[in-house]
Amino acid sequence: MSHPGAFLDRDGTLIEDVHHLHDPARIRVLDGVPESLLALRAAGYKLVLVSNQSGVARGIFTEAHVDAVNEALQRLLGLRFDAIHTCPHHVDGVVEVYARACDCRKPAPGMLIRAIEALDLDPSRSFIVGDRRSDAEAGLTLGVRGYRVRSGPTANDPDHVGSLPDLAAVVRWHLGG
Repeated sequence: MSHPGAFLDRDGTLIEDVHHLHDPARIRVLDGVPESLLALRAAGYKLVLVSNQSGVARGIFTEAHVDAVNEALQRLLGLRFDAIHTCPHHVDGVVEVYARACDCRKPAPGMLIRAIEALDLDPSRSFIVGDRRSDAEAGLTLGVRGYRVRSGPTANDPDHVGSLPDLAAVVRWHLGG
């Protein structure tokens, strides 16, 4: 039986967006995030972190830094994600191995596809939430519902019409509570 999945952007959705975050000490979990994740888990959702991390391709930090931040985030939240997928690529990168187009950088759906296959997720019962249009768009071709939040640096973008304030509001809306 397939499971519903909650695909969650990291920066600006779960934590304050600190440009090119690579120091775990700078993590600041946004209000309502731990409780929202626990509510999703209690409702049977698999929790999947999906995060573009172009700082790797740009030579600002390494994949080890990304892993350290994600590990520290899980400790702060008091829970483990069912899967973590990050995209270290960017076409304007300076680190040759990462300086390319790929199928995983949102809005491309590669990270979601990998999680759907690995965790046996049902796209029609799943959703993605993030603070950028590219987050919501990543699920469109897969039938994954997209939500945008105004908790990140793009909060004042004019195209945030119909978005919700934060993850807690998305979870309440999505779960019908």
